[in-house]
Amino acid sequence: MGVVVRSTVLGLAAGGRSSVALAVPTFAATQGRSGGGARALRALAALAVVGEVVGDKLPTAPSRLGSPQLVGRLVAGATGAVALAVVDGRRPPALLVAAVVGGAGAFAGSVVGASWRQWAADEGPDVLRPDVRAALVEDVVVLSAARALAAH
Repeated sequence: MGVVVRSTVLGLAAGGRSSVALAVPTFAATQGRSGGGARALRALAALAVVGEVVGDKLPTAPSRLGSPQLVGRLVAGATGAVALAVVDGRRPPALLVAAVVGGAGAFAGSVVGASWRQWAADEGPDVLRPDVRAALVEDVVVLSAARALAAH
């Protein structure tokens, strides 16, 4: 998979759960390593993702489209895409492409994810209500994409 596709997918996933933006390169970089440091990094990355997945379901969770949250997702998507490109051994021009595409993907993922949740809450089928069910579907999509990227 090329840098544009991997960066786009990572950005889209970061739009859903920003913590995967750094968890994916962490898992990719430590794949096949069994030392204590690698295990600790994977555990911390997994805890961050689990924390965000849980926190997203709380009624006090702010909108991902708010100014600080959206900027954070854009930065996470760009940073994560660059980190993944570095893990993949890409050269500097590709790192710039990764940053731009990862950030754009994070913006798109944020808007699509928020729109999905709003649609599910307002007009979606009863099986997606309450909103937490639509959020769980989003989690499955985001975490599946993240797993595929980390394993590649």
